[in-house]
Order: sequence, then C-alpha cells, then structure tokens
Amino acid sequence: MKHYDVIFIGSGHANWHAAVTLKQAGKSVAIIEKDTIAGTCTNYGCDPKILLDGPFELLAQLKQYNGIGVHNGTKIDWAELMAYKHKIIDPLPLQMTALFQQIGIDLIMGAGHLVDDHTVAVADDQFTADNIIIGTGQRAAKLNIPGREYLHDSRDFLDLTTMPQRITFIGAGIISLEFATMAIELGSNVDVVEFADHALNAFDQRHVTKLVTKLQAAGVTFHFNEAVSQVTAEDDHYLVTTKDGLQLISDYVLDATGRVANIEGLGLEEVGIQTTRGGIVVDDHLRTAVSSIYASGDVIDKQIPRLTPTATFESNYIAQQILGNTAAIKYPAIPSVVFTLPRLAQIGVTTAEAADSAAYHTQVIPYGQQLMFQYKNEVDAELTLVLDQDNYLVGASLYGNDAPDLINLLTMIIDGHLSATALDQMIFAFPSASIGVISLISTVLHRD
Repeated sequence: MKHYDVIFIGSGHANWHAAVTLKQAGKSVAIIEKDTIAGTCTNYGCDPKILLDGPFELLAQLKQYNGIGVHNGTKIDWAELMAYKHKIIDPLPLQMTALFQQIGIDLIMGAGHLVDDHTVAVADDQFTADNIIIGTGQRAAKLNIPGREYLHDSRDFLDLTTMPQRITFIGAGIISLEFATMAIELGSNVDVVEFADHALNAFDQRHVTKLVTKLQAAGVTFHFNEAVSQVTAEDDHYLVTTKDGLQLISDYVLDATGRVANIEGLGLEEVGIQTTRGGIVVDDHLRTAVSSIYASGDVIDKQIPRLTPTATFESNYIAQQILGNTAAIKYPAIPSVVFTLPRLAQIGVTTAEAADSAAYHTQVIPYGQQLMFQYKNEVDAELTLVLDQDNYLVGASLYGNDAPDLINLLTMIIDGHLSATALDQMIFAFPSASIGVISLISTVLHRD
C-alpha cells in the first residue's frame, strides 16, 4: 500500500493547481481520475466553448459596421470550426499528463472510493495519504420526464459535427443562451423553453431583457412560464411537450436545467462526510467533517459562483493550508460572464441587492453611445455601477462585447478599493476600451 502526503480525487482546476504547488514544495502527490485528464472546463466546458465562440464574436463585430464601410458579410463553417476545436482541445489531456509526469505527480486512472480518513481505494488497490482533496466537480442534471433518454447536455453540444436545423433548449440559463447565440447565427430554428418568467435569474434583468430582445430579433423564440413534461421520438424529429400543452418540433433537444455535484460512489457517508443537494459541506477552511479531507471547486455546497477561477482560487488556498497557512478562506469579489453576443458580465453587489438596500445606489452609464469610436459602433453597450454611501465601487453589471475584459478592470477597482483620485495617478493606453470606461466612472467614484 503506497503512502502519499496528499491524494487528489479529480484532475480539474479544483485540484491540479494545488497538486503542482504541493509537489514543487516537496510533497509526494497522487491524482486519481476516472474520466478525462484536466477535467470539464478544459475538455468539455469553457475552453472548447470560447474556442468555438471566437468566429461568432468576430462576425458580430463585423455586423456593427454594416453600411459603414463594410458591405460583404462572411459565414461560419461549423464542421471546419469543430475540426479546429478537436485539433486544439484534444491534445490537452496528454499535455497535462506530461506535466504531471515531468514534475513527479503520480497519476492513477480509475474511480476513487474513500475507505477511511486517510485511505482511498481504486479498484483492488489502496493508497493512503495524510490529506485527501476531493475535486470531482459537477455534471449536467437531466429532467426526470418521459423521453429523458433523448435529452442532450452541453458536453454533447460542444462535440456536434453538424448544427441541427431545429434545436430546443430547455432552460434559459447561461448554457442555453450561449449555445442559442451560435445556433441562430448558423441558421437553425431555435426555441428556448423556460419554467420561470425570465432568463438568467442571477444577472441584471435590465441587461438580460436587452439581450433577450436582441436574440428574439435574431430569430430565437422564447417560451417563458412553460415546463417541459415529455419528449417523444417521431419518425424524423422529436416532439417536445410542456405541461400547458405547448408542442415544439425539434431535431435536437438540449437539457440545460442545471448541474449536480459528482458525489456518488466516493464513500462519503461511510467516512462521515456531510453532503446536501448542493454538494459537499465544508467549513471556512474548505475542510469536510473529516479534518484530513478537503473539498474544492464545484463539488462544494456553496453560494458563490461555481466558476473555473473560483475553483482555482480554492485549489491554491488548500495548497497553502497544507503548507501551514491557518487563515480562513476569504473570497474576493468574483466576476461572472455570459458569453452571448453581446456579452453580459457582473461582479460584487448586484443591482437587485442595491435596489433593496439604502446602503447602495446605482449609476447607469451608456458607454456605447458616449464612446462609439472606442467601442466599435456598439451603441447599445451599457454599464451599471453599484456604489456604496462613500461612492466606492462595490458592484457592476455590463452589457456589451467588451464586458469580459471590462469586468476584470472593474474587479481590480473593487478589490483594490480604488478611488477616482487613485485612478488619476495612473496612465492608461489611449485609445482603448478600458480608458474610456475609466474616464466615465471616475466622474462618479469617491475622491480623496
């Protein structure tokens, strides 16, 4: 029975950052993985998604100049784009495996099962460790309805060789709207069925409404206040039926109603680790009820956004805990982005929270209109700031193609507690997207 200082169950971002750090610090480390090396984000999530999204973003920017020097459009070949995705993404697991081998991390393929506080079994083999970290992530949930065997998930969509002509997305969350943006551009008939009366519940509804309106103008049909009750296979299509009797003909049905933690088969109950519907329960040091076992990433039951940067932050934190740091985890402001076209992004105190509290006030800045030459004629781009009583930035919501980069800029302003005076002491490149927004928000930020 081989002993390690640390064993990781799962090889995604929630684990491998800590594994590398600890190995470089002199610890003996093993990673157990039953699926694809490097996890969901790298292979079946954010990385392939943003790769496929690239041409759609460029095409959207080109369309902003229709009639302004640009007259001949272009088109996207999905099959060629998918081949390119495989060329770039498929080698990544082997590259990560080579990295682990190069620095001396043992890679054990198979399903890990906890035997006790310090022992993990993989098939007939057992391994012991001073500390065990569980970072097994989440998987797509699937509706428990007749015809659930016909439902696809995001992993399936990101591997489509041809784009279906008729697609139904169940749920109006991030995954559905991002994929609908691609499908409608390629000429598919797109339906989005949502149980609630609005999309993207966690985001600024002013900006969500603008996005939904734009998608509708592009041809996406939204069906709000509808719950899918069954999917049936017909001769050459699927029939999606809701409880209220709505029926949609579709060639492809994607269930994007949520994700669930991968906690089955780990032996958590046997060793006394508490779980909920949301995942593994941890304390403010990311320890489970068993002090030698930590959890990291999406598998944790938590209220903060389940994102790759959050998982990486937790992974790095756990590494430092094992190396001797005793401080409780303290999360900074966490930005979230929806990669539709236009993009949505937000961070910190939300506009909904601000509306319910006298401690905050908001300021809407239509920067697309005020900075047309810097924002590539995206006239409807908009920023909503959330300010505290002293006019320090504590939150923001963005609608616009530059939202992912701008939200990172605002993240630094929030986390750095920067005032307009502090920003005045910095020189930024001009003309650029960021300096334009800095100039605008400096007029409302606190001055020392």
